[in-house]
Amino acid sequence: MQNIVVLISGRGSNLRAILEAIDVGLPLRIAGVISDKPTAAGIELAHRYGIASRVVDHGAYPPDERAGFHDALASAIDEFDPALIVLAGFMRILSAAFVARYKGRMMNIHPSLLPAFPGLHTHRRALEAGVKFHGCTVHFVSETLDSGPIIVQAVVTVRDDDTEASLACRVLEQEHRIYPLALRLFAENRLRITGNRVRVAVDEAATPGPLTSPKLTT
Repeated sequence: MQNIVVLISGRGSNLRAILEAIDVGLPLRIAGVISDKPTAAGIELAHRYGIASRVVDHGAYPPDERAGFHDALASAIDEFDPALIVLAGFMRILSAAFVARYKGRMMNIHPSLLPAFPGLHTHRRALEAGVKFHGCTVHFVSETLDSGPIIVQAVVTVRDDDTEASLACRVLEQEHRIYPLALRLFAENRLRITGNRVRVAVDEAATPGPLTSPKLTT
């Protein structure tokens, strides 16, 4: 079974979704959880599951020592020898050198339908733009922020009475659904990166729900 490392900055809700998926058969093992914040609630979640954790405190590195933070983060990751690094609410922009080190081996989930609304405050920006559909994207990480090859996306309808909070809540539900699916595709060796596209070997008969691409099974 392949090892993965999960990077977090906060409560670890996507970490929990991945752990629950592993409990019911996702064929991966979380070897370690790494946080850039000592107070991240997801660290306690890792402890409850008996998973090793590390903190690489971003606040301990001044802006002119950003390379030092990335070196320390890489050392913590390599300690667990992961097949894949999973960013689950990890709120740091990674250097080009760091991304290149793990090229094709690092996934992220973003709360928008990329390439729309990269960066922060995606739900607010979606409402301000008046879009009819919003959602989330799992992608491989590239040197450009939120621009890596897309693995899977899920869509939610934007309602007339939506607030930033209500829209975020529905998108988060979809995040918890599609991240484990993307990880299963990785574990089953069904992903191929070609340029900036991901080719996915899928079961075309599978119908997990509307407005999800590609068609995946749980």
